[in-house]
Amino acid sequence: MNVISRTRSAKILGGIALVGASALVLAGCSGGGNDAAAPSASSGGGAVSEADGTFSVGTILPATGNLAFLGPPEVAGVKLAIQDIEATGDAFPFDTTLTERDSGDTTTDIATQSATELVSAGADVVIGAASSGVSFTFVDQLVNAGIVQISPANTSPDFTTYADDGYYWRTAPSDVLQGRVLGNLMVGDGAANVGIIYINDPYGTGLKDNATTAIEAAGGEVSVAVPYNPGDTVFTSQVDQLLAAQPDAIAVIAFEETSSIIPQLVSTQGYAASKVYFVDGNLSNSYEFPAGTLEGAKGTLPGNPADTDFQSRLKEIDPALTDFSYAPESYDAVIVAALAAAQAKDDSGTAIRDNMQSVTEGGEKCTTFADCLALINDGTDIDYDGVSGPITFDENGDPTEAYIGIYQYGADNKYTLLNTEFGSLNE
Repeated sequence: MNVISRTRSAKILGGIALVGASALVLAGCSGGGNDAAAPSASSGGGAVSEADGTFSVGTILPATGNLAFLGPPEVAGVKLAIQDIEATGDAFPFDTTLTERDSGDTTTDIATQSATELVSAGADVVIGAASSGVSFTFVDQLVNAGIVQISPANTSPDFTTYADDGYYWRTAPSDVLQGRVLGNLMVGDGAANVGIIYINDPYGTGLKDNATTAIEAAGGEVSVAVPYNPGDTVFTSQVDQLLAAQPDAIAVIAFEETSSIIPQLVSTQGYAASKVYFVDGNLSNSYEFPAGTLEGAKGTLPGNPADTDFQSRLKEIDPALTDFSYAPESYDAVIVAALAAAQAKDDSGTAIRDNMQSVTEGGEKCTTFADCLALINDGTDIDYDGVSGPITFDENGDPTEAYIGIYQYGADNKYTLLNTEFGSLNE
């Protein structure tokens, strides 16, 4: 199964790409988690995840696909969290295992195969996926198995009301908040007439809708919104539609397809990069464009930016890191789950589920796993605030408040932080 297993004294091993051919064949033959014998999502019965003395973490994060650039920082965040958990020694009452799997994207069924493998491996908690659309393909498998799923990057508003029996959580805020910040940013920069190109999936449509609401509330207008489908590679017609409306600014709500959209929009058609706005799905330092192509473009990214110390710790895990998007959220996802297990004195998925909310609200504030664990072991109610910011979950498993960073690209096609905005999802 290519399980990367470790006790509290084990070293961090391996990479996300360790899915062997034999494991893929096994997954392909074993089928999905929603067969006739599976318990219903609403019942939560027949859980596979049991209290066995091992805190078993799985990941379904992008090693391939249109969000592959987000994989390395997310994986590094998970591994750093495991390292910090193991560093507490016997104070944490469980051994730990980490099983890493690829998510691919919505054009493949890699994620469903990965979920099947993690269910078989006895995972208690699964971190992922990055893509909202991908998470929708396997969330029911995990719910049926009584496994907690925590996404560090899902932002689709559709998850808020999804029937997940309390097993689905996320450390990234709903795009209700990012859409609000993006729309206000564009209108605040002087755009009265806005164009949007967006990927036609739950992430893209949700963010487009929430940005449109904010733009209109601020007095602007979305004169054109052009969808494209996952897997599209040519965007000439979409760009022509956008430019025909003569927008003051254009929001590109996309994934790696941005590598094809921007050359068509900026280099071929001559649209000013300073009028282009990115989002979390495509804010990357990895584009191989000629110098100056992205100069002046802005973007939004949910989450508190990884500070210098945290970046340094992540680079000890993966020295090749250049992007740190959603690394703090990935780290906090593992830490909160571990604290929930410690508080319950039970490593099963159901016990973790039932303690996730309480370790993030109401009690004594703590900001490191070691400090929080010590308080729990002393019988103290805790309120964990993480590296991604304050984490207070609501009854839907959503963070109730979060930071949204606003970034701008320079002539080197790299982005830097302009400022952060803190907002509540309850406004």
